[in-house]
Amino acid sequence: MTTTHTNHTTTDVPTAPDVVRMQTDRNARLRAGMAAQGVDALVLLATGNVTYATGATWPLADAGRANVERPVAVVVAGDDQAHLFTPFRDAGASPAERGVGLDDDHVHGPVYLDFDEGVEAFAAVLAALLPANAVVAVDDVTAAMHRNHWRLFAEWPPRAAGDVLGAARLVKTPDELAVMRQGLWIAEQAMADVQLHLAPGMHQTDLTARFLHRTFELGADANILDPIWQVMPDRRGDLPWTVNGDIACPLLTTERELAAGDVLWVDTSMLYGGFHTDFGRTWIVGGEPSARQQAQYEQWRAINDAALAVLRAGATGANLTAAARAVTDVPTPWMAHFYLAHGMGLDSAEMPFIGSDLGDAFDASLVLEAGTIVVLEPVVWDEGHSGYRSENVYVVTDDGYRDLTDYPYDPYGD
Repeated sequence: MTTTHTNHTTTDVPTAPDVVRMQTDRNARLRAGMAAQGVDALVLLATGNVTYATGATWPLADAGRANVERPVAVVVAGDDQAHLFTPFRDAGASPAERGVGLDDDHVHGPVYLDFDEGVEAFAAVLAALLPANAVVAVDDVTAAMHRNHWRLFAEWPPRAAGDVLGAARLVKTPDELAVMRQGLWIAEQAMADVQLHLAPGMHQTDLTARFLHRTFELGADANILDPIWQVMPDRRGDLPWTVNGDIACPLLTTERELAAGDVLWVDTSMLYGGFHTDFGRTWIVGGEPSARQQAQYEQWRAINDAALAVLRAGATGANLTAAARAVTDVPTPWMAHFYLAHGMGLDSAEMPFIGSDLGDAFDASLVLEAGTIVVLEPVVWDEGHSGYRSENVYVVTDDGYRDLTDYPYDPYGD
């Protein structure tokens, strides 16, 4: 994949990832974070965190709430391997299921933390792994864990694992970027196939079928966000009511038949190698943009480019929001219930969140580091004439950024 829309020095990304090296780097970041926070052990239930600690992936967006047979990881200070609890522990399991670089004695059968009996059994496991009165941090607690917390933790409530995982996951390693780049390529190739066949008379679900079929042909692991092909009316009042009065988006895909001239806001996310992708564009069904629609796109580009002009290591989230606002006459050129930008990695939206309802002070406190992913998604709404929205994925570098999105803005521009 090539890069576009930047002349900045780029971050080195290997052609192919070294997954063992990637997991070694992750382990080092985790242990350093645990030491800094004074944490003896992490108990991890969230899918992305388990993937980060073990290299094992799970074909569900949130296995912790979708399946009682969830993957669970326990990270112990002083041990360079995490313990993985999973139904995929036999020798025939793939590294994606069994974890990367884990010895047999670190791969265990599943634990059932939604049940009292499962928690009691897990407590015995923890007692064998951890010293008495160990400082434990967790990222989630089931109802059964809450009822039986005295079995599991020396202190209640336990520490928050996010204090360790948040900092560790924020900056991506070169190998992580290589995996993400491949996943983005898969999504974009599938989208190109969909756009090539887009025509009046098709149904939104026809586009979904084509997209998903192509992504799995190209090696995707799972569908994360059902593809959105939202037909945008001229006026926001023709959309469903929202509590904040902003644009109702995204709306679920239906069997709606597409008509010539329909403006589609496209959005989706799929899973590859444990990492989520993000794709956002505006298309016109069976036609070219009018002069007014083209002007919407040009305004969107001005906002996006203004944010890019200040995007670099050391910039704050407030720098980006101020730059975006400076080139438009609306207070927030993005959807109020989302953000100007968000991070991406083992979740489709993760820190940093820029332009959210956390406010300007929070944005000012966000200092971007090299290796951080920033997904810009400004919106131009032109009441009475619909609007334009697109998303691009960037990685922050010391002197700028690298564009990981390699998809044109057709039919509005290259």
